[in-house]
Amino acid sequence: MGTVTSTINGEVATLILDNPGKLNAIDLGMWQQLAENMGKITVDRSIRCVVIRGAGIEAFAAGGDLEEFVTGRATLEQAMHYHSQVATALNAIADCSHPTVALIQGACIGGGLEIAGVCDLRISAESARFGAPINRLGFSMYPGEMEGLLKLVGPAVMKEILLEGRILTATEAYEKGLVTRVVPDTQTEEEAYATARRICAGAPLVACWHKQWIRRLQNGRPLNDDEKAASFAFLETEDYKEGLAAFLEKRKPVFKAR
Repeated sequence: MGTVTSTINGEVATLILDNPGKLNAIDLGMWQQLAENMGKITVDRSIRCVVIRGAGIEAFAAGGDLEEFVTGRATLEQAMHYHSQVATALNAIADCSHPTVALIQGACIGGGLEIAGVCDLRISAESARFGAPINRLGFSMYPGEMEGLLKLVGPAVMKEILLEGRILTATEAYEKGLVTRVVPDTQTEEEAYATARRICAGAPLVACWHKQWIRRLQNGRPLNDDEKAASFAFLETEDYKEGLAAFLEKRKPVFKAR
């Protein structure tokens, strides 16, 4: 069985997808561990950014662990349970109050692509590859797992990925909006954590609010008066006063998430 390990370095938490010998393919236990870890991280006020990555450099995650499907996803009841666990994990990442960064090296396929797709930012190595060739395996992507990718790239790209089952290069993935940034292989880890540090340098409450308002605006409904007023909640925070004071005093701000 694979594992999802969690480490914390200062204000940055790292989750590592690790399934040795299987290119970090994600089994049911890993999906459950991923949801559990994200649940703990999202309520930890000492954390300001989360990096999700695969163990080693050969894969972020090469899809689900297909060996499990024969016995653990053979019936409708089993499939409903299995994929509800997957959707729970993906929702936990998408709903995390802290910004999330996917550090992508090697294969980012199927379930791995789904995980990367619900992260806020995706930093990719030049040699990384992306896709979901499940049409060749005879099963479709569960709608609860498709949702995050569909929101990210839209129906045209989603159809291309699923109907063709083609594996995309990092350059193609960037052009289609699947990844945020492509960097040389040797710089991927450095750039992902530099991205996390830039996020951590900002006010953490503001990062949370930006994520909240972006999600709210995506539903297309106009803001009501209460929501408009709520968007100015920052006025009552210590971090707002600190940010202004630091600017006027020409120094770096020290934010405390309050």
